[in-house]
Amino acid sequence: MSRILAILKKEFLQMRRDRLTLGMVFALPLFQLLLFGYAIQTEVKHIPTAVFDQSLSAESRDMMEAFSASGYFDVYYSTGGYAEITNMIDSGRAKVGIIFPPDFSENLKKGDTATVQVLVDASDSMSSSTAIATANAIGLLKSQKIFIQKAQLTNLPYDIRVRPWYNPDGITAYYMVPAILGIIVTMTMVMMTAVAIVRERERGTLEQLMVTPIRSFELMIGKIVPYIGLGYLQITVALLVGALVFHVPIRGSLLELYVLTLFFITASLGLGILISNIAKNQMQAFQMSFFVLLPSIMLSGFLFPREAMPLVIQYIGDIIPLTYYLVIIRGIVLKGIGFPYLVSQVAALLVFSVVLVTLSIIKFKKKIA
Repeated sequence: MSRILAILKKEFLQMRRDRLTLGMVFALPLFQLLLFGYAIQTEVKHIPTAVFDQSLSAESRDMMEAFSASGYFDVYYSTGGYAEITNMIDSGRAKVGIIFPPDFSENLKKGDTATVQVLVDASDSMSSSTAIATANAIGLLKSQKIFIQKAQLTNLPYDIRVRPWYNPDGITAYYMVPAILGIIVTMTMVMMTAVAIVRERERGTLEQLMVTPIRSFELMIGKIVPYIGLGYLQITVALLVGALVFHVPIRGSLLELYVLTLFFITASLGLGILISNIAKNQMQAFQMSFFVLLPSIMLSGFLFPREAMPLVIQYIGDIIPLTYYLVIIRGIVLKGIGFPYLVSQVAALLVFSVVLVTLSIIKFKKKIA
């Protein structure tokens, strides 16, 4: 019994000395519980919407107000043509496009059916299903009001013609498989890199490299390059499985996808190496990596649309590299878009890569100084 008590005393003293690990055990789960409990919303509202109103009438404005008043559509853009509204949906600036034809008002006044075309970005299945259901419901409610006022009508006053783009059948695999690829790369690059380098430090093999004439940035490059190759191998295997097993269409350029993926891999590796320079042991590295992985899953748009999250949580999601990579991979694979539509995402990943790798090198120099 005395031996057990001695061991327990030793462990408690070790935990007390290792305050970083102790803080993670208690503080991080509480922080994540509050963060995700506040962030996760399954009801998608405030969907970015663009409008092309060719009617420019009181009737089209009334219908548009009905869309806005529902709380599900936020009209951010008023476009001047089909090409402009298509560009906004392709680039992701708008998830929904509403088009009123020139004869919208005249058809209503004559008692004919007035059509409204609603284009929906169906590459995001949760947002698109909400948008489609809400648009149809608005059309039925508006038609019902006119039927009550004018009992002699025989035609349906409003015809909401919804056109889901990119994934019209709403196949979940098309939406999830590219995103899972991003999660796999994040998990490998961040967790494996952080734990592997800390393990080398604990075994003393890293110190053996430090006494050689090699420079710190050369050592970092030597540690990063093999993981870049591993990341590309994972991407290749995942794309093959997605295409052959789940029949995910790859509509864009694979070469472009591979080139732009380099920015994401580098940013993830920079984060992993930075964690390895902060952590004192493998347990701390694992805990810190897990703290990065869980927000990446919850706040990046992987499971839940970012439009459904509070604005503050969206800002937190903006500092997660996976948030930008999901736009890139879903855009290239599902939409077939290219670099001109993804400039802002690539720029953000480039900034992440430069900042994280630079911080890692600086931290590493301080550690060996």
